[in-house]
Amino acid sequence: MATLKLNNVSKVYDGAPERAVDTVTMNINDGEIIALLGSSGCGKTTTLRMVAGLESVTDGEIRVGDRVVNTLSPSQRNVAMAFETYALYPPLRVRENIAFGLLRDRAPSAEIEKRVKSIAGMLEITDLLERFPPSISGGAQQRVSLARALIRNASVYLLDEPMSQLEPQLRALLRARIKDYLIAHKMTTVVVTHDQTEAIALADRIAVMEKGVLQQFATPHDLQERPANLFVASFIGEPPMNLFPAVVRDGKIAVLNERQEAAFDVPLASQAAGLGDGKRIMVGVRPHRVRLAPSGQTTGAALTGEVSSNHWLGDHSQVGFQVRGCSMIAVGGRDVQAPRGSQIRVVIPGEAVRIFDVDSGAAIQLDVEPRAPVAA
Repeated sequence: MATLKLNNVSKVYDGAPERAVDTVTMNINDGEIIALLGSSGCGKTTTLRMVAGLESVTDGEIRVGDRVVNTLSPSQRNVAMAFETYALYPPLRVRENIAFGLLRDRAPSAEIEKRVKSIAGMLEITDLLERFPPSISGGAQQRVSLARALIRNASVYLLDEPMSQLEPQLRALLRARIKDYLIAHKMTTVVVTHDQTEAIALADRIAVMEKGVLQQFATPHDLQERPANLFVASFIGEPPMNLFPAVVRDGKIAVLNERQEAAFDVPLASQAAGLGDGKRIMVGVRPHRVRLAPSGQTTGAALTGEVSSNHWLGDHSQVGFQVRGCSMIAVGGRDVQAPRGSQIRVVIPGEAVRIFDVDSGAAIQLDVEPRAPVAA
C-alpha cells in the first residue's frame, strides 16, 4: 500500500466557465479509507478519475507514495478502480473478470483460484462465477466490478459508487464486510459516494465537496460536531442542522425568528468577546443535541415550543416545533408522545451550539459557556 497526496489539484474542461475541481489538497495516509462525499456534479468522480489517470490534471500534483503520477499512464500507476458503470468484459465469465488483473500479472493458478473464491464469497457472488456479465443483474455486475478491483495487488484502491445498485439489506451487510477487508489488508482506499450513511460507515475521514471545492476534510465526528462552514453544517446529518439567523446583543446571542424578533438567547463565553454588539451571525445546533424533556415534565427545561410535526421512524422520533416563531427539529431515541399543536419542553446544551459568519459562511471557532443551556 502507499500514501496518496493531492496538492492543489484542479481540472478545467475546454470551454467550461468554471473549474470542475478547484485546487483540492488532501494527504491520505497509508492504509487509510477516505470518502469523497457530495451531490451530483460536485467534482468527486472527476477527482477520482484524475488519480486513476483517466482524466488529465490541469494544475497541481498527485503523488502515490514517493512518485508523482500526473504524467504516468493509468497502467503505470498501480491503481485499482471499481467503476460505477461496471466496465466488465462481456466475453469473459465472471470468474475471469474478477481474476483479470492477477492473470495479467501472471500470478500462480492456485493463488488466483483461492483469492477469487474468497472475494466472491465475501461479496455473495460465488454462484455467478461461471456466468457471463450480460446474464446477471446490474447489482451483481457492480459486485463483480468491485471484486475485480479489491482482488488486485495495488498501491491505491478507487471505488466509484461501489454499492449504489444494491438493495438496502445487502448494502448494509457488504459495507461491514468490505470495511473489515480493507482494514485487514491495510488498503489505501478512496470511495466516491453521495450516500452519507455509506461514507460514515466506511471511511476514516470524509472529504465533503461542492462545486469543485473541498469544503472540509475531517472525521465523521468532526463533520457532525465541528462543521467548517454553513454548507457542511446543512449538508451533513439527517435531519440536517437547525440553522437560525442571530445577532449579538448585550453579551448574548439573540436567535431571531422569521419576523426578525428575538426568540431565545445563547450565552456567550469570554472567548467570544471579539463578537461586537450588533454583529449578525448564524447559529446552528444538531437535532440530535436538542434534548427532549421527559413526558409529563413541566419545569426545569430551557425552552417551550409548539409541536408542528412528530414522526416515529422505528428507532427514533423527529419532532418539529416552534419557539416564538423559530422553527427547529429535535431527535429523540424513543416514541415521543407529543401530538401536533401540543406544548413540548426541550433543552439545548450551550456546548452544542455552533456559530457561523453570516457573510462568508465560515465557522467562528468560539465556544459558548460549557453546560449552560440556551434561555428563552
